[in-house]
Amino acid sequence: MKYTQGTVGRVFLLKFDNNDILIDNLSSFVKKEKVKAATMIFIGALRKGNLVTGPKQPVIPPQPNKIIFKDGWEVMGVGTIFTNSKGPQIHIHASLGKKNKVLIGCVRENSKVFLVIEAVVFELKGIKAGKDIDPKTGLNLLRIL
Repeated sequence: MKYTQGTVGRVFLLKFDNNDILIDNLSSFVKKEKVKAATMIFIGALRKGNLVTGPKQPVIPPQPNKIIFKDGWEVMGVGTIFTNSKGPQIHIHASLGKKNKVLIGCVRENSKVFLVIEAVVFELKGIKAGKDIDPKTGLNLLRIL
């Protein structure tokens, strides 16, 4: 295990509107506010999107088990944000529910908001960390500097 210490900087309250693309809008916000490192929590609903629900098999490098969801799901989740030379690296895990069904996984591109998502973003200051593609796994992993 490795770790680094920092403090909480600015705190932002975000409201995503119906049909916003969650990760795209979050990325635009991060660029505008020049956020380098942050964590976030959120609640609301997603209309449709992509989710990775673990690997197909527990091997390295893993093959993602991709799920497509649609028709509006309640959602709550957490995420991290680290900006590198390629821009914001956003990693979100969420629980989604609809009727008596539940999905849990990593929210991916093109996941679209249904009605609203409310998020709180906590900027992290003094953190010596980043995200880059790990050659062994092929994943965009946290790196403690």
